[in-house]
Amino acid sequence: MRNEKLIKMIKITLLSVMAFLLMYIELPIPIFPEFLKIDISDLPALLGAFALGPVAGVLIELFKNILHGFLASKTAFVGEIANFLVGSCLILVSGYIYKIRKSKGGAIVGLLIGTIVMSVFAAILNYFVVLPLYETVLGFPITSIVAMGSKINHNITNLNSFIIWMIIPFNLFKGVILSAMTLALYKSVSPILHKENMESQYKSKQNNY
Repeated sequence: MRNEKLIKMIKITLLSVMAFLLMYIELPIPIFPEFLKIDISDLPALLGAFALGPVAGVLIELFKNILHGFLASKTAFVGEIANFLVGSCLILVSGYIYKIRKSKGGAIVGLLIGTIVMSVFAAILNYFVVLPLYETVLGFPITSIVAMGSKINHNITNLNSFIIWMIIPFNLFKGVILSAMTLALYKSVSPILHKENMESQYKSKQNNY
């Protein structure tokens, strides 16, 4: 039992480091403002949540953001806190649904519901917490953020419309990309993440004969 916990923590640590490194790869999307960039650093956490459970996925997300906060933060931890909370929302919902329904259909439903919940949560969090903190802590005025969005989409005239036309679509788009990559990779990655557990179960059965 102790050995299994150690192996699980090693897997969580390795996935956390992978997720941290992926945070450095950010892709700007022309239909969104420059500061909204797509990264796939939630992917290792999603894979971990499916293979090791939703709590493990959240731990990967936490360790990833702690590492980035201390080693590479440009936002005084504001961006990392937001990344952790929003990412954990997707991971918890998707991972929990997959845990109670371990099938491809369960994975698809989990990722779909997780993406929707994440997008709604991100909208609320940005409106009430994240964007006000950017203004207060980093001196990045909300009016400037709205203006950046307005240049891309003329329907954006205030914070409310920025949330509706930018934050929600951005997170939906990101969720779809992460979901597609998770579905594409999990089948091949799963045996690796489950390897020691399967061997342990096999040895346990052998000892019972």
